[in-house]
Amino acid sequence: MLEVRGLVKRFGGLLATDSLDLSVGHGEVHALIGPNGAGKTTLISQLAGELKPDAGTVWFDGHDITAFAVHERALAGMARSYQITQVVAEFTALENVMLAVQPHAGHSFRFWRPARTFASLTGPAHDALEQVGLAPRSEILAGEMAHGEHRQLELAMALAGRPKLLLLDEPLAGMSQRECEEMIVLLAGLKRRYSMLLVEHDMDAVFALADRITVLVYGRAIACGAPEAIRASDEVRAAYLGDTEIA
Repeated sequence: MLEVRGLVKRFGGLLATDSLDLSVGHGEVHALIGPNGAGKTTLISQLAGELKPDAGTVWFDGHDITAFAVHERALAGMARSYQITQVVAEFTALENVMLAVQPHAGHSFRFWRPARTFASLTGPAHDALEQVGLAPRSEILAGEMAHGEHRQLELAMALAGRPKLLLLDEPLAGMSQRECEEMIVLLAGLKRRYSMLLVEHDMDAVFALADRITVLVYGRAIACGAPEAIRASDEVRAAYLGDTEIA
């Protein structure tokens, strides 16, 4: 589904992505882990088209999309979430997801007709909310929802475009233990239905969800393999300076 070949990104003298090769198979959950500053979010931003790489190529579903803009990648079937939730507090959960559906449905809203009358918007929005367990909360203002619900809502917005690949940048960030456990169950339920590249610091989530794990340090992949192999790797332990989170 996704293949990255020799990707390079520099910020002045800082090499943030160092000749990186990475792939995500159809229906696979591929987790990307590493210390703070390893270049994980920089990579996600390049894959989403928000940053232009200095070298290398990005192939998606058999096509070279290296030169594609953000909206072109989204229309091709790539969706991402952010470390900090991106929702409109003054809109209901349903209206937030409708906004995400709109670019894929092709509506311009030029006519004096309520957007809620378009079944092509409300139908997919309701479906996405159902997938993440927020259907009963569809008419609640986003600003009145808990942080964990914001995470669920942003995931619904990503699903609204019926993507082929989800780029999930720390979907558990800021959650309580209970919310984390609920999100892990939610993402596990989406496995095989969507390909996912998961950036996450919560090792319980990583080892519960990932089919493969790549370890990134200073923009370079130092290990890639099944969770059991990564857990047992001395090189990975050394890179984390003995951090017991991955033990």
